[in-house]
Amino acid sequence: MAIHIIDAILAINPSAQVNVVGNEYDGISWLADTPEISKEVLDAKVAELEADYTNKQYQRDRAAAYPSLADQLDMLYHDAVDGTTTWQEAVAAVKAAHPKPEA
Repeated sequence: MAIHIIDAILAINPSAQVNVVGNEYDGISWLADTPEISKEVLDAKVAELEADYTNKQYQRDRAAAYPSLADQLDMLYHDAVDGTTTWQEAVAAVKAAHPKPEA
């Protein structure tokens, strides 16, 4: 996923009213007295948002790898009835396969 200038604008000023043509600073039309944000500030915000997105890849990978909620609830039920640890093992396997990066 690419971060676009509009993402940076709205991260800085959620109420900004703008029109963006393309993904270039020159394509921004500032509307309704929205204060302009400099290209340098926008470039820095885009870089920050891209780094944040990249650093959270493990979260997206985990979300895709976890069993469905229905399956997890079934595991929890059977763990409680049968005295097993199927759910804990399933969650631990996903976390091990997609570790959280060190800060």
